[in-house]
Amino acid sequence: MRTFPAADRPSFSPPNFFKFRDSRSPVHLSGVRLGLGALAATLLSFVTLIAFTSDTAVAAATPINLGAATPYAIVAGSTITNTGSSVIAGDIGLSPGTSITGFPPGLASGTTGAADAPSLLAQNASTAAYLVAAGETPFSTVAAGTLGGTTLVPGVYQSTSGLALNGTLTLNGGGNANAVFVFQAGSTLTTASGSSVVLEGGAQACNVFWTVGSSATLGTTTSFVGTILAKASISLNNAASVQGRLLAQTGAVTLIDNTINVPTCSAATATTTTTTTATTATTLPPTTVTTKPAKHRTTTTLAKSATIIPVGAPKTGEGGTAGSGSSLLGFIGLGALGVGVAATSLAVRSRRRHE
Repeated sequence: MRTFPAADRPSFSPPNFFKFRDSRSPVHLSGVRLGLGALAATLLSFVTLIAFTSDTAVAAATPINLGAATPYAIVAGSTITNTGSSVIAGDIGLSPGTSITGFPPGLASGTTGAADAPSLLAQNASTAAYLVAAGETPFSTVAAGTLGGTTLVPGVYQSTSGLALNGTLTLNGGGNANAVFVFQAGSTLTTASGSSVVLEGGAQACNVFWTVGSSATLGTTTSFVGTILAKASISLNNAASVQGRLLAQTGAVTLIDNTINVPTCSAATATTTTTTTATTATTLPPTTVTTKPAKHRTTTTLAKSATIIPVGAPKTGEGGTAGSGSSLLGFIGLGALGVGVAATSLAVRSRRRHE
């Protein structure tokens, strides 16, 4: 075997890819810290964006078009029965049933019809409105279906079982006269005696809707607000009152000395501002003017007054607290997400330059 002198022995150097930087070096540690900081910023901005987007979705609620059922205080499918001196401010319609009893002594300010064309149109319209209202999304889930002693902002509220009111429910429109409240009961709607629905903050009864998967029953002396859209029947116990409508698709409507008023929405009016411009005449000494033929004729009209009409709907106030300002916050979340991504990119480039 041939032996080379030490000076003549071939040298061997490992390729560069076998060289490792000490993980404890300052360059490596700074790159790790920067990368972790960028990652944290990205995660925080992403969570912020998701939170604001979800908040906006929960607040969604749109008006329900009642169509031909709008002027009706009562629409039923099988029968309409009244006991006592009920007062109905609105029309009464029955379809396909034919039996309406108890008027008089009950009084109705509108028309009363059974198994006729107008009643059929009203019944079809109420069914269509029920399907739209029951399908409104997204919604907030009502825990255990209990509404008493709470204050709610505009939105859609759902209980997969039933809705129960025991006490006072306050609906706060947040200063918006167009605020809409939609309640979705999977089965029944019931109220305890003496319960009430109270409106505040500009909320209007015309924008409150209750969809009921089966039947609704209002307890004695209940003061209720909103249009009830029930698949089956609606029953009112003694002296219960409704600022709204009773629309039952297949079952009966039963009254006992009740008061029902069809609500109307108060429309906001636009404000017109008129400004007048004063004109001052100044007399100057006579001067000599040389007139040449004009090549172009220009006609100028001076107006002494102008009317300024605001563009867009007038401000009626801020909406409910749910989702307020969420559009701006959503943009902020997007900006934060962009900053996080940019920081991550810079961290990667910095680390590559130092390797």
